[in-house]
Amino acid sequence: MAKAWSLLLLLIILVFGAFVEGSHGSKLSQNYYKSTCPQVLSIVKAKTESTLKKKPRMGASLLRLHFHDCFVNGCDGSILLDDNSTFIGEKTALANNNSARGFELVDDIKAEVERTCPGVVSCADILAIATRDSTVVLGGPSWKVKLGRRDSITASRADANKFIPAPSFTLSALKSNFHAQGLSLKDLVALSGAHTIGLARCTTFRAHIYNDSNIDPSFAKSLQHKCPRNGKDNIHRRLDLRTPITFDNFYFRNLLKKKGLLRSDQELFNDKSADSLVKKYAADSSKFFKQFTKSMIKMSNIKPLTGNSGQIRINCRKVN
Repeated sequence: MAKAWSLLLLLIILVFGAFVEGSHGSKLSQNYYKSTCPQVLSIVKAKTESTLKKKPRMGASLLRLHFHDCFVNGCDGSILLDDNSTFIGEKTALANNNSARGFELVDDIKAEVERTCPGVVSCADILAIATRDSTVVLGGPSWKVKLGRRDSITASRADANKFIPAPSFTLSALKSNFHAQGLSLKDLVALSGAHTIGLARCTTFRAHIYNDSNIDPSFAKSLQHKCPRNGKDNIHRRLDLRTPITFDNFYFRNLLKKKGLLRSDQELFNDKSADSLVKKYAADSSKFFKQFTKSMIKMSNIKPLTGNSGQIRINCRKVN
């Protein structure tokens, strides 16, 4: 009798524990949609690949969108929300206003996923998958995306302004910013390597090319012709001089030559603690790729909403 009661008690504990885990502390899993939407990976991949064939710059846009999403209260799709009567969202934050792109692609993927698996796959997960797929299309490494995130029902421009690192940051400020997200110096340097693709606006690198000493003089001068001290704020230049639509390690090679476009880029190689990592990744792209995948998985797991938290938004731009 006592044994039967013990077994019953154990069963109750296990069931209750599973309920609590499922409601509040569910972990992300590679196979999260295996039974509920097994087609999701192929749908996202096909749409992402077809878009990047026409618009390769979209790969950098997706990476940046995912990064900016995760750094503001976790990877919850909050950056995708439009403003409404209850909050001012993240799209008009300093780091995103007139520069964040990729929203339409996420919308298109979401619409196709909804036709196949209505109300099942979150916008946050779609963004995470598309980011991986776009990186691969441009020649970068692949990684296993863990899934099961739910979508936020709110967003905050103030939090975006607070948590997204600025291009003017010093290495010390960058390290503090990443540390607050649970990310290390290795993660900081590897994730910065995403700047091997994409463009930056004049407003983001003007201070670096006119005021800083840790920049190749001829490089600075060439940029000053395109980006004057005043005006032409929206002129764009390549973050990676040589291969702006190929995911490789030339970003780090540029830093060794003091040709980082942003101050926050060149700060990674400026006689400080990150120099050895920059040299390692510049010399061996495989080491960069290996650390980048580890750091992306780590970043993509920042404070996800799971269980009963948040919701699965039907439209990524608004709360259900």
